[in-house]
This record gives sequence, structure tokens and C-alpha cells, in this order.
Amino acid sequence: MIRIVLADDEHLVRGAIAALLGLEDDLTVVAEVGRGDEVLSAVRDHQADIAVLDIEMPGAGGLEVAAQVRDAVPSCAVLILTSFGRPGYLRRALAAGARGFLAKDAPVDELAGAIRRVHAGGRYIDTELAATAMTAGDSPLTAREADVLRAAADGASVAAIARTLHLSEGTVRNYLSSAITKTGTGNRISAIRTAEEMGWL
Repeated sequence: MIRIVLADDEHLVRGAIAALLGLEDDLTVVAEVGRGDEVLSAVRDHQADIAVLDIEMPGAGGLEVAAQVRDAVPSCAVLILTSFGRPGYLRRALAAGARGFLAKDAPVDELAGAIRRVHAGGRYIDTELAATAMTAGDSPLTAREADVLRAAADGASVAAIARTLHLSEGTVRNYLSSAITKTGTGNRISAIRTAEEMGWL
């Protein structure tokens, strides 16, 4: 029996996935959590074989949690199940140690098959997303440029971003300008949107 910890902050989605997986003879959902910072203890407490994680959750995101599970409980494999099928997220998930990446709208038999393959030591990646990721390339943004775009995402002023990131206002302007150029956009709002759509933030 493959023991699964399921993490998703949407209660109805999580419950539906758990119920569908429970119909499989060889799969059992041993814990359901709604926050990323609850995953690691659930994996340990229930001796899970697989952690199925959403990307965006309160407490800690799925990509951060994937790395935590990889480092702390290497016997537990991670599969990302998300509605954010962006190529940058796939690359970051694989870098964090995830062995599976699948869209939430996939049929349950595909999800069950992905869990079995990952549990057996293989990988399972949505083929359409994998093809998109291969053509999209890596993020052109430096870590600092990405930090500045994230800080600007809620409409913060240059002065506020500078205070938050402990940078000078001139440095913030330079990073914003560079990020706008690299994303091929005309302003910071478009740069943020493009970077988010590509999964670079």
C-alpha cells in the first residue's frame, strides 16, 4: 500500500482528490493538510511514501516544502499537483527534488499512475508542460531582480522596496529597469505579470 500525504489549501479540492485516490486498491491517503508548514510533520508522523503538494499554500509553498521533504525524509517522494502549469514552476519543482509534476485537471487514473511511477523511483511529468518548459528556457532574471519584482508586485514604491530589501533607491531602479528589459516588457507591471506567467517569481 502506497501511503500518501495530500497538501492543498482548498478543502473541497483536497477532499475530492483524497476520496478519488481512496478508491484505488493500492493507494491510501494517510493525512490531509491545508498548509505547507504542516507537511513535513505529517510525512514523518504517518511514514508517508509520497507527498502530493499544491504549489501555492499558506505557511510555505509547495516548492519550498518539496526541498524540505527531500532533505529531511529522502524516502518520501514528492509529486506536485497544481493549477499553475507554468514552465518556470516545473523547472523549480525539479530543482527542489520533486519527481512528479501534474496539472489538477488531469484524470484521476493519470494521477494514480503518476503516484505509482514516482513511488517506483521514476519520474512523471505532464508531457505538454514538459515540452513548453523545454522551449521556454531558464529564467533570465537574477535572484535580486526577482526579489525586486516580487517586492513591487503589490504596488510598493521604489522607496518602500528599497527599505524592504535594504537597497538604495537607485539600485532598485536599476534592477527594475533590467528586469523590464529582460522580460521584453515596457513597465514594471507588465514585467511582473510576464515573470509570474512564466513561473520565474
